[in-house]
Amino acid sequence: MGIKPKSPREALQPEQAPAPPQRSRHVRNPIVILINMVITLAVFGLAAVGGALYFGKHKFEQAGPLKEDTTIVISSGSGLTGITDRLAAKGVIEDTMLDEWVFQLGTRFYKNATKLKAGEYAFAPGVSMKDVMADLVDGKAVTHSVTIPEGWTTAQILERVRAHPILVGEITDIPQEGALLPETYSFARGTSRQEVLEQMKAAQEKLLGEIWERRIDDLPVSSPEELVVLASIVEKETALADERPRVAGVFVNRLNKKMRLQSDPTILYGLYGGEAWLKDRSAIKQSELKAENKYNTYQIDGLPPGPIGNPGRAAMEAVANPSRTKDLFFVADGTGGHIFAETYEQHQANVRKWRKIERERRQSEQN
Repeated sequence: MGIKPKSPREALQPEQAPAPPQRSRHVRNPIVILINMVITLAVFGLAAVGGALYFGKHKFEQAGPLKEDTTIVISSGSGLTGITDRLAAKGVIEDTMLDEWVFQLGTRFYKNATKLKAGEYAFAPGVSMKDVMADLVDGKAVTHSVTIPEGWTTAQILERVRAHPILVGEITDIPQEGALLPETYSFARGTSRQEVLEQMKAAQEKLLGEIWERRIDDLPVSSPEELVVLASIVEKETALADERPRVAGVFVNRLNKKMRLQSDPTILYGLYGGEAWLKDRSAIKQSELKAENKYNTYQIDGLPPGPIGNPGRAAMEAVANPSRTKDLFFVADGTGGHIFAETYEQHQANVRKWRKIERERRQSEQN
């Protein structure tokens, strides 16, 4: 069949464009439109959440606003909100709702919301929220301390513990003389005075048990309690650590020979108890020496009925392992130490030397 040619007029007319294809009925379906919208929102939501997490993580780990070393106290039972408010008030974190949210959400993200501990905390400049959280979780609280010198009586120890400004509460159970171990004890703010005393008592019991197990044979003390009694006397007789075993040896020798200990500090304790060393005392009066006194080892045989103070580790170890000498006497040498003697004659000569030193000192002070 031949092609019908167009007329010149028809050839000059433009051809009609084809009609656009019909839209699929599925595209126009409301369900499809809803699904597309949900997917779009989900994509934008995930992007927003990711951005928020990135921002929050960066904010949680970056340096904080603190400008100088700061100490804050977190009270027991504060809870995450209360702790956050306290941190913001002290400038450890920014005092804004955003930063408070970041700290709380970050702490919850690490599952530490219920693990933050009360106490006193010291924070350095620029500390991050993450480091703050870690310190509170680990309980890295500021510690305080109280130092008890060796030989102090329980009365002296109680006075120091009561005067400590960080400790709290009243002392309800007074420890016996010799029951506390002189040492430096650390504690956190909010610790009670009674708790610190119990810590001293437990330390003494533990150490005494160990020392008693290491004592030499044939020691003239029959129990750990008697060891403490003798150690308390050694403690009061000399402040020099290297002299304690030798002083202990003198007393052990005297006990073995049934000689009286004749220790001056026992006189004072028997008359004034633990208050004896709360006052300045230069010498024992003749009236005190002769006064009836169950602790006075010039008047009684053997050991006194109890300790005259709380001996330290060195004094107890000295009694458990005294120097092996024949010394029976000692007297001050004028330099803070003592001169030892095996016989009474040697001792009398040493006493005369000491009295000469005393006379010279008094004359020097008068001039």
